[in-house]
Amino acid sequence: MKTLRPEHLKAYLDAADARGVLPMFYLELVSGLRKGELVALLWDDLDIANRTISISKQYIKNPSGKLALSRPKTETSVRRVSIPQEAVELLIQEHEKHPENPYMFPSSATGEMYYLDSVVKLHEKILKDAGLEHIRFHDLRHPNVKPKTKIKW
Repeated sequence: MKTLRPEHLKAYLDAADARGVLPMFYLELVSGLRKGELVALLWDDLDIANRTISISKQYIKNPSGKLALSRPKTETSVRRVSIPQEAVELLIQEHEKHPENPYMFPSSATGEMYYLDSVVKLHEKILKDAGLEHIRFHDLRHPNVKPKTKIKW
């Protein structure tokens, strides 16, 4: 497993911002969600006052290759995840971009939720844009450092 090194964090987030997906990838870094949990997030899952995200569903590929909504991987995966105020602020800004869409992170191409493979490909493009070595999307769940500095995007 390779992790995003602390000295590469800003370059990664700058590249995500340049692609218009900073809130999604910042949230991934501070929350450790699985990609299926991330794409399944709805605005109703965000508790602004308590700075939490409720995880109760995920999208997975079924045997035919189509996406299916299901419960998270294990019962302990149904949870509330605390997020920093900076993440809340980014999510509020994101919601202002598409207030009528129930998905927290709709695809710019379809307006629907991101396909799982699309999130991985977008992550790979961000790494390339930032000039960073390949890191699996799943390994973002285990960073060496969490973003702690105030973001001024």
